[in-house]
Amino acid sequence: HYSEALPEEHVPSPVHEEHFHRALARSATTVARLVGHVTDRLLATVGPRPVLVSLARGGTPVGVLVRRWAALVRGVDLPHYAMSVVRGRGVDPNALAALTSGHDPASLVFVDGWTGKGAIVDELTAGLAAHAVPAYVVALSDPAHVATLAGTREDLLVPSACLTATVCGLVSRTVRRPDLVPDGGYDGAKYYPALAGGDRTATFLDAVSARFETVAGEVAPGMAAAVTPDGPGDRRGPAYVAALARELGVGDRHRIKPGLGETTRMLLRRAPEAVLLAPDAGPDAEHLRAMCHARGVPVRELPGEAGGLPCPYRSVGLVRGRGPG
Repeated sequence: HYSEALPEEHVPSPVHEEHFHRALARSATTVARLVGHVTDRLLATVGPRPVLVSLARGGTPVGVLVRRWAALVRGVDLPHYAMSVVRGRGVDPNALAALTSGHDPASLVFVDGWTGKGAIVDELTAGLAAHAVPAYVVALSDPAHVATLAGTREDLLVPSACLTATVCGLVSRTVRRPDLVPDGGYDGAKYYPALAGGDRTATFLDAVSARFETVAGEVAPGMAAAVTPDGPGDRRGPAYVAALARELGVGDRHRIKPGLGETTRMLLRRAPEAVLLAPDAGPDAEHLRAMCHARGVPVRELPGEAGGLPCPYRSVGLVRGRGPG
């Protein structure tokens, strides 16, 4: 299982660094605005002191930004944790037990950067239900339409998707192995001190935080409710992916990585078979075109609908299969 593998990560290439910096320059203000919307909505709906629980590791920088907005703009100090959720294995039970013993379960808010086809949200929701914990899930970009609260339901490239450990505090994705994690311990992660020279975690966080003052006037308390309604979306992302898988003849849906964030991470970490791009993918997909060209990955047009369902994504990555389907 992928959660048992300790990946080896490397210093990003100058090209990948350039993609990150371009994306950050283009969207830092937008990300700051979305952070403000979701944070203010949390304070209005969950209570004055929600407990932030980032989904490690992609959600960790976003949780930090939410905490910064609450502190810098609204003067509220929020607790913040990061918890492991493993596809096919569930939530880290020991971490969840620690959270629920130290805080009111109704105050827990689970934060991620973006949604792909909603698999992690489904895994989280099932794990929380087994422990009678409400599943309040926040995502900055929720093209899958599965989060409880989203900054936007549009497929947005969150710049932190362009890098891996070097934008997440130099830690790997989480691992769950009995020889590495003691009995009763939390899921682990590998730390990469050798990558410190290329660490862009603070670069990302500070660039977005620097826009808070600029956008604060656009994010008045109570205004966020008009941006995206509370409550889970209509799950159009998973429905579209299921229909697309049938049309492509892909039996294993784990091979399909929908959305700009997931497609980017696929090209960084996996063996890609192809990338499908919407005709109107726009500047947020420039790095995908460049990465595909550099790696010789075919780029095809993303169907505007599948099975009669409209496409909510601007890109879809297809991981190379190991056999039929």
